[in-house]
Amino acid sequence: MTNNTMNPKVDEFLSKANKWKEEFEKLRKIVLDCELTEDFKWMHPCYTFENKNIVLIHGFKEYCALLFHKGALLKDANGILIQQTENVQSARQIRFTNVQEIIEMEPIIKDYIKEAIEVEKAGLEVEYKRNTEVTITEELQAKFNEIPSLKTAFEALTPGRQRAYIHHFSQPKQSKTRTSRIEKCVDRILAGKGLNDCICGLSKKMPNCDGSHKYIQ
Repeated sequence: MTNNTMNPKVDEFLSKANKWKEEFEKLRKIVLDCELTEDFKWMHPCYTFENKNIVLIHGFKEYCALLFHKGALLKDANGILIQQTENVQSARQIRFTNVQEIIEMEPIIKDYIKEAIEVEKAGLEVEYKRNTEVTITEELQAKFNEIPSLKTAFEALTPGRQRAYIHHFSQPKQSKTRTSRIEKCVDRILAGKGLNDCICGLSKKMPNCDGSHKYIQ
């Protein structure tokens, strides 16, 4: 049985919110209207159905969002669900930048929440992809043979970082250009860094590079 009673921990969370407070409060009201149980998990308001996580409210610098735990299973009829990063397989966000957006989207938000509840009622589960394969170019394999530690370091990278490198290395048509690209990235890979990760330590968007290295004297 669902319980739409307000949770004191969420009250406290909202009282301390410096950013997105009005948006959080509106999202809270909308979710509670859908008769979910209000809980507080991962330091954020979380809403459940029969002890199963349905949706979470959270905020970032540029947006606040509803995070659907099994968002990948929703039909997304309005095309508004966002995959936070390519390695997130199950959760999806609906993002907002002001309270007016939330007010205007209230009927749609409730439809998505109701669909998420039906997904849980049906016992549907996300099929997680494991060990996503990447195609190693001939030139990269040759470099692996030359530097065994490079292969070890590459395999330790996340699948997303591996795919980014593979795409970068395989783009040039000429083999010597592909080899040149690989050689320029050897130190970066050995350091456990992705193609777009910061290696100078000065980026304000860690772990991503924001170009700060260009200004090192």
